[in-house]
Amino acid sequence: MFTTALVQRDKNQPGALPLDLFAAIKNLKKELNAVILAHYYQEPDIQDIADFIGDSLQLAKAAANTNADVIVFAGVHFMAETAKILNPDKMVLLPDLSAGCSLADSCPPKEFAAFKAAHPDHLVVSYINCSAEIKAMSDIICTSSNAMRIVQQIPQNVPIIFAPDRNLGRYVMEQTGRDLVLWQGSCIVHETFSEKKIVQLKIAHPEAEAIAHPECEPTVLRHASFIGSTAALLKYCQESQTQEFIVATEPGIIHQMQKAAPQKHFIPAPPINNCNCNECPFMRLNTLEKLYLAMKNRAPEITMSEEIRLAALRPIQRMLEMSV
Repeated sequence: MFTTALVQRDKNQPGALPLDLFAAIKNLKKELNAVILAHYYQEPDIQDIADFIGDSLQLAKAAANTNADVIVFAGVHFMAETAKILNPDKMVLLPDLSAGCSLADSCPPKEFAAFKAAHPDHLVVSYINCSAEIKAMSDIICTSSNAMRIVQQIPQNVPIIFAPDRNLGRYVMEQTGRDLVLWQGSCIVHETFSEKKIVQLKIAHPEAEAIAHPECEPTVLRHASFIGSTAALLKYCQESQTQEFIVATEPGIIHQMQKAAPQKHFIPAPPINNCNCNECPFMRLNTLEKLYLAMKNRAPEITMSEEIRLAALRPIQRMLEMSV
């Protein structure tokens, strides 16, 4: 159940924010025939008001199947782009247009085009955490939920470029035995976890299981008893008999873990420095206030050229077909 959100009004926008944001957003959803899609890494208030919460694969499927006229995407830019690619006739709103992605930014289109040209016989499998331009240069898109299944469906004699996350690519190589040509991108959140501090936590909590997202560095993954996508980590915590977990991914997911298994204890894996670096600074740019204002003002809206959209649509459709 939602609790009434009492907020401080924006001094630069007098009267712009209602006292009860949950009620106001609910009313705007009806007015716009809107659906709110939120990633697990969003702040708890946004997760609680969302119509659908999921990881990248779940959100892509939800975006493909929605009957709403307006999609409000509480996530980062590449996720909202994916929703627009799948729904060209719908309005797609992103609460904060600055909500980018360090992993997507680590793969600039011009440089990747040259990298692809240097491997002309390779099929390109790109992690969904990339820009529309990179998707348009790809043959198949994947997520951390289906990356291994996608790669395993590609004939052994077909060489593969995997972009942009080197850690996920390395993990897929280990699990499938395929030799992939890796683009050297990474996520600032998942590469910041401290192996030393995780080991110290395991000593302090000997009954706890360490679980990790495959975007983490190999030094962290080797301490994990379970490795999986955000949705897989959530499911594992629900089904496991273990009562305590050290969670090596963005700690926003712990809100859902705690709701699904309130009797269990979840410890966010600490970063190398004494900071909040295990929180994605881009995901956290979205707030309940910005979500309300985006719906009220019908902006910021995600747009792109039809040429890019159609080129990016094909590899996403291949992913969805191969993920059935």
